[in-house]
Amino acid sequence: RDLLRDWVPGEWLAEADLSTLERISASYVAENEKERHDDMVWRLRLRDRWLWVYLVLEFQSEPDRWMALRMLVYAGLLAQDLVRRGELADGKLPPILPVVLYNGLPVWRAPTSVSDLFASSPPGLADYQPRFTYHLIDEARLRLHPATSVRNAVEALFRLEHGRTPDDLRRVIQALDMLLRDPEQQAMRHTFVAWIKHLLHRKSASSTLSAMANEIDAISDLMEADSMLAERIEAWFEEATRRGLQTGFQRG
Repeated sequence: RDLLRDWVPGEWLAEADLSTLERISASYVAENEKERHDDMVWRLRLRDRWLWVYLVLEFQSEPDRWMALRMLVYAGLLAQDLVRRGELADGKLPPILPVVLYNGLPVWRAPTSVSDLFASSPPGLADYQPRFTYHLIDEARLRLHPATSVRNAVEALFRLEHGRTPDDLRRVIQALDMLLRDPEQQAMRHTFVAWIKHLLHRKSASSTLSAMANEIDAISDLMEADSMLAERIEAWFEEATRRGLQTGFQRG
């Protein structure tokens, strides 16, 4: 809900009932005969009809030039499945909103429209070329609110991914603690704790850093252990900086 409301443009949001968001099981066989299980397909009501949100999580470090073509194929697989299950609106397919989340550092310069992947058409053939566009959310270049303000869990996730200092991470975790105190948010809270631990492990390259991450693993709720977590993260950053300088000197 927060992702759509804050980072997906369009007048259609005025008609959207975000309380009807419902996760749909999506496992399709792609052209390489492998099933796709990573995609997140949701639906929500637009007044008197359904909208299908096709969310593709692409955790890759480099932009994909052919993403528009891949999204066209995925949306086609979803459309075929909707036809097979009879999920139609007056005999027609419901609208589909394809969204790509990109968390790499290089600027995404790949076309977002599949028509840009085709060479210019000879006269008379332009009408037969496919037209399809996806919405790109480039995490590294989002205009987020000041670091002291975290509006929702999605923004917290983006800040965690791109935090550069111990204070960056600590401020986000403190904000999450305030956001996720409601008993109804406990499942989300547990998920974020697991993700933060995974994030620290992912950034831990040396045995020393791994040992620190293992200490954090032992904490059941990172958000309640603010001072201990701050101390561990500070030590983790200092050790990473020291090892980076040491490696640089050795290579020099």
